Amino acid sequence: MQLYHHPYSMDSQKVRLALEEKVIDYTSYHVNPLTGKNMDVSFFRTNPSAKLPIFQNGSHVIFRAIDIIQYIEKLSVSLSGEDNPISSKVMEWMEKIEDWSPKIFTLAHIPAKCRLFVSKFVRRVVIARMAQAPDLASVYHVKLREAYETEDKLKDPKNLKQSEEELSSLLDDAEAQLSVTTYLAGEYFTMADSMFVPILARIALLNLEEEYISCRPKIAAYYNLVKRRPSYKKVIGRYFSGWRKYRTLSKTSCFLCIRSMFRKY
Repeated sequence: MQLYHHPYSMDSQKVRLALEEKVIDYTSYHVNPLTGKNMDVSFFRTNPSAKLPIFQNGSHVIFRAIDIIQYIEKLSVSLSGEDNPISSKVMEWMEKIEDWSPKIFTLAHIPAKCRLFVSKFVRRVVIARMAQAPDLASVYHVKLREAYETEDKLKDPKNLKQSEEELSSLLDDAEAQLSVTTYLAGEYFTMADSMFVPILARIALLNLEEEYISCRPKIAAYYNLVKRRPSYKKVIGRYFSGWRKYRTLSKTSCFLCIRSMFRKY
């Protein structure tokens, strides 16, 4: 089994948490979207959406995080010989979490100068790859158009407000549930938690804990609980806890600056 992912990718974090919780071995391949590696021709031929993660088991390839996690759950059940499919409550939470897209929320809380620098670099990568693979030019053009559309959306405050409201609604639902149970779907960590925890990690990465987590005591206690799990420490903590966050971010920043200086796209 192979997983193409990156620590910055929230969907990658969801899948990796699921794999670690189920103790399933896999071969890890880092693909950094901030440096445009997901636009490389070989990767793009496999997945024209250029989104992470990609999970491959033999000839079976899955792209969407929620689909990968369901597959992992079924695989775990098969390997253990147990008959314990995902419950309707877990599935309900997974779908609710999947409905919120973090893209606008994340980009809107990144300094405009940094965001535009990365966006410009990635657009130049796309243009360079179009020249390398003319047969994929039309598909690459779609990604280029999406990049410009995203920048346009960020200029409209209504889009950010809508994203923030959707996130707050999700967190309020979680707060209510966690006042009754230890984890989202009961007293045990489930695949619903694997999908939810990266949202809290993203909020923390953006330094918005006071606004979204600390004001919800049940979620705050829950987040402190899951941060002690080995899966969290391996998937998220090793990259974004304390000083590690700045190391992770600075490495990519230096790489982008050097590549831009020498126009290596």
